[in-house]
Amino acid sequence: MNVQTRTQTASAATATRLGIADIDLHLGPPNWEALYPFLAQRWIDHIATFGMAHRTGLQGGGPNYPKAQPAAARRDAWPPSGKPPGTDLDFIRSQHLDAYNVEFGTINPATPSQNFMNPALGTAVCAALNDYQVEFLAKPEPRLKASVVVNYEDPEGAAKEIERWAGSPHIGHVYLLSRTSEPLGGRRYRPIFEAAVAAGLPVAMHAFGFGGNPNTASGWASFYIEDMLAHAQSVQPQLTSLIVEGVFEQLPTLKFVMIEGGCGWVPSLAWRLDKHWKTLRSETPHLRMAPSEYIKRNVWFTSQPMEEPANPQHLADLIGWIGLDRLLFASDYPHWDFDDPMTALPIRLDAEESRRFYRGNAAAVYGR
Repeated sequence: MNVQTRTQTASAATATRLGIADIDLHLGPPNWEALYPFLAQRWIDHIATFGMAHRTGLQGGGPNYPKAQPAAARRDAWPPSGKPPGTDLDFIRSQHLDAYNVEFGTINPATPSQNFMNPALGTAVCAALNDYQVEFLAKPEPRLKASVVVNYEDPEGAAKEIERWAGSPHIGHVYLLSRTSEPLGGRRYRPIFEAAVAAGLPVAMHAFGFGGNPNTASGWASFYIEDMLAHAQSVQPQLTSLIVEGVFEQLPTLKFVMIEGGCGWVPSLAWRLDKHWKTLRSETPHLRMAPSEYIKRNVWFTSQPMEEPANPQHLADLIGWIGLDRLLFASDYPHWDFDDPMTALPIRLDAEESRRFYRGNAAAVYGR
């Protein structure tokens, strides 16, 4: 297992390097209590009395599998202040933002705030987490943009939360997780996407979450490595559902970013969808384009975790089909499988391609 550490620090040379947009920064509060100033007393009392059970079939607390490292973090990501990784803003600046010349970064809180068994509690905690992100991370550090974390199992509440932040300069995207109780293309989730489009915000779906269902289509896996592989498995049916149910047809300007689910599976899924659509298109007359065309118009993918075939040309071929303009850089900081921007792609890019991959593509999606 490659538990990474880095010795790089900010220097004068940083200013001469290519500016970076990082779409996956797992930052947030040091503990649940940090959200209490943004929660009504009834929810503080509720948490103290009844806890915060998630929709999971194996246990009522956090992740079902032990992580590779404490807090799933790099060993060197624990700041001298003693706070958990990703929660000390000064340390985040010195270790990552300054060191790698990150000009724009989206916060995807590592704290699981969605899919609580009590949907009203989930919606309240999401709102508190959004307030925390803005007040303690995005406002004091303009390079960071908060996510609108929403309780997607309460679509109406989620839509209201998106509307609350519409027009805020501190917001990057709407944030979902991939393990939902039903496929995201279903009509019950449509208010979330409609609200995002109305607010002019991309929707980002990060692999993971607590949907109450097993983490594989065959049941619960035994090992953490299987759970990691299941991230890619969880995002594929979500993309299929969004296409087939007509979300991208109904909302042609929706920008959908898929984070930490890989992208090596994209061509084969698109080819198979197109093949079946040609045969069964009478079942979905609302689709006016082939499924692969919706992917190329509405969907972007992040580089972490990047597939690394033995022959780099195979990766170049993969990116060639997806389109370099559809690929956004993501580091997954401060997690143990963090991708160093200097070595994120094991293929050579020319200067213009590098500008697009590291900054330009994200600028087009996020308007930054």
